[in-house]
Amino acid sequence: MGADVPGTVLKRERTRDAVLELIESRSPGDAIPSERALCSLLGVSRPTVRAAVDELVAAGLLVREHGRGMFVAPAKITQELVAGDRSLTVPQAAGAWSSRLLEFTTLQAGARVGRKLRMSPAAEIVYVARLRLVDGVPMAIEHLHIRAELVPGLSAQELESGDLYEHLRATHGVHVHEAVQAIEPTVVTRAEAKLLDVPELSPALLFERLTSDTSGRPVEYVHSLYRGDRYRIVSRLALGPAAEVAPDREGHHPGIPPGDFAHGDAITSSTRGDIQTGA
Repeated sequence: MGADVPGTVLKRERTRDAVLELIESRSPGDAIPSERALCSLLGVSRPTVRAAVDELVAAGLLVREHGRGMFVAPAKITQELVAGDRSLTVPQAAGAWSSRLLEFTTLQAGARVGRKLRMSPAAEIVYVARLRLVDGVPMAIEHLHIRAELVPGLSAQELESGDLYEHLRATHGVHVHEAVQAIEPTVVTRAEAKLLDVPELSPALLFERLTSDTSGRPVEYVHSLYRGDRYRIVSRLALGPAAEVAPDREGHHPGIPPGDFAHGDAITSSTRGDIQTGA
């Protein structure tokens, strides 16, 4: 990774991805290079590496051992939640949602994102970082990675209005069909805390989503960080047959901006997000 990649948010993101790539190539208990070695390897500063490592330690992916170094953490236990069918109606979320663009650029996918999107690491993606707000209050940080060939001419205004999937459908004939999403707890780093206006190491929810079109082609990889003090997850499980109800065409799903999937495309998930009224 070059040291001249523009933007501090992007630099932290690429450093995090590079360290994640090292973690995913190793087994639990394996050592990873020291912070000093990572600085040399990735061509970034010590504070940037330390921030990425701190985030991955807090997320339970790395373990620091005093005097020994850093090691890949034990594998996490996965609990799958299954709904009665594959479709998910999108519940209405409280408040007025808006976006503030943090970064918008085109760059090479890299190994990790390229693998998720099933494309060459050298192929181009559109990278977007944006702050999501509810009634003007920071609620989440989203990192979007989109196949560049699908969104020629994509503008910052479209992203700020949250109409990405409508843009894909109407302008490029790309019909988003399915999203597989994972959710896990984490804490915010110092930089994330500043953006979200919460104390450092505050609890948060990490959403990772891979979105595909009707042909099964990956379109977009997103990971989002939602404030843990303002978000909760409710599982709606189908325990028996019920009368058919027309799907709600409006609303917000955690990690999915309002307006996305608004045309009733399926989402492979059994969780929903609600804004808590209390802090």
